[in-house]
Amino acid sequence: MRFSLTIILLFFVGLAFAQDKTQTNKLVQFSGIVTDADSNMVVPYVTITNLSNKSQKYAANYQGFFSFVVNPGDTVMFSAVGFTSKILVLPKNIADNKYTAMVQIKSEIVYLKTVRVNPWATVEEFNKDFLSLKIADDDLAIAKKNLSRQSINGLKLTLPRDAGEISNANYRYNFDRMVNVNMRQTNPLLNPFAWGKLVQEIFNGDKARSAEQ
Repeated sequence: MRFSLTIILLFFVGLAFAQDKTQTNKLVQFSGIVTDADSNMVVPYVTITNLSNKSQKYAANYQGFFSFVVNPGDTVMFSAVGFTSKILVLPKNIADNKYTAMVQIKSEIVYLKTVRVNPWATVEEFNKDFLSLKIADDDLAIAKKNLSRQSINGLKLTLPRDAGEISNANYRYNFDRMVNVNMRQTNPLLNPFAWGKLVQEIFNGDKARSAEQ
């Protein structure tokens, strides 16, 4: 009877050990998103370390998403600059072949001591540098320089004309050319035939006056 109980007990122990070993060797796809515990904003490029698998390291993308293979019961650490590291222990009994988690890490506040910077060793050095200091132009002074006559004349020599200026110049050129042509055509003083007609009329008038006398 005792021998039978011993055999049954060893059978159950072996079965439990086999199940535990099967569960340990099981691979699970571990996925999730890392967010800030205070603002619920995603934390990009978080370093993820599997402490149970020779400290294998992974990284979340710029949207805080991560996905890699683990074993049930692994211990995973999440760390990022400016945040407190967080350790997450995966469940040992995972029924499915995938496991999803929303991981929240908390911002780390570091208080630094006040540092007073003195660039000048003595007051005399400060006075010397202050008197020789060249103050940069403000926005108003820069605008005045850009709109000065000298600056605009310099831009005229270097900047090409735009389409509007070219169109106006062509219009004025064609208009002046048309006016000059019309003036040459309608001005009788510039017409030699008009001069000949005028001389002929004067000659005919003189001839008529001579005949009357």
